[in-house]
Amino acid sequence: MNIKNKKILITGAAFIGSHLIEKLIEYHPASIRVINLTNKHKNNIRKNIENIDFQTLDLRDLGYAEKSVKGIDLVIHLAADHGGRGYVDIKQGNTASNFLLDGSVFRACLKNNVEKVFFASSGCVYPNFAQTVTKDKTYLKESMVKPPYDADNTYGWAKLMGELTLKQYYKDFGLKCAIARFFTVYGPNASESHAVMGTIAKTFVEQDPFQVWGDGSQIRNWTYVDDIVSGIIRMIEVVEDAQSINLGTTERISVDKMVSVTHKIMGFNPKKTVYINMPTGPLNRVANITIAHRVLNWKPQFLFEKGLKKTIEWYMINKKKKYIKEHLSTLLMHD
Repeated sequence: MNIKNKKILITGAAFIGSHLIEKLIEYHPASIRVINLTNKHKNNIRKNIENIDFQTLDLRDLGYAEKSVKGIDLVIHLAADHGGRGYVDIKQGNTASNFLLDGSVFRACLKNNVEKVFFASSGCVYPNFAQTVTKDKTYLKESMVKPPYDADNTYGWAKLMGELTLKQYYKDFGLKCAIARFFTVYGPNASESHAVMGTIAKTFVEQDPFQVWGDGSQIRNWTYVDDIVSGIIRMIEVVEDAQSINLGTTERISVDKMVSVTHKIMGFNPKKTVYINMPTGPLNRVANITIAHRVLNWKPQFLFEKGLKKTIEWYMINKKKKYIKEHLSTLLMHD
């Protein structure tokens, strides 16, 4: 699909959506409509607000969903009830609303003959049993998502059901779709409930003893938001058969390493580090990106330390230390 002159609907402007909007404007679409549940994240897109039609609606209501997609060529579905590991573990009843949200949006797209749908899925669709040993150099391949399914918590099951719905809509009705599985995205505008942002926040207020969730050995491949945005655009341009493709990096970085690099960049050396029994998620989650490279000609441009420095610079300019210190415990668990 050529994005130029297309009428685009983006659901969700919290984090990734705010960066994607900025990039899409460069492609000169006919229009960009943004649907967010509340005005909470409107500040994230303030510099582009004149270029978009921003509306607050609950897309779990099929009537609102159908109204929103009417006359739209491309729907980019990013919206979800989601937070960091603490949120998706403890607030599973909240994330269950994503079953209704995704079903409503996809049904509205089908009924209104939308030309293409992009769906933001997640590494949480991968089987838990494949992510249990940190010493194994496992890279999660798209083909590993198959029966018997073993998704990560209610959030992961909702993403998996969204994928399966779109695959069936393409097979049965010809609805063109592209599905990206995101891996632990971080960057400006992300919330402190996510591991990298939470570590930056705790370092920013000089938490000491410094708290690390779990034992610090968990392996991740944190992906900078600009790489995710470029991957989304390539998928919109290239994929239409509901193929699911990983967007991540192949860097294997432990939580301990992420924390130490953050401390080094921010010039903080706590006297003591303590490991606490809090939700950690899978022990070993890293993407195989062979298909992304072959099909999309895409690969990440930001090694972790480069993206981390950019994120820290943004955080220190845009955050108030007093506020973060007073609200830290809430921020670490919020959506």
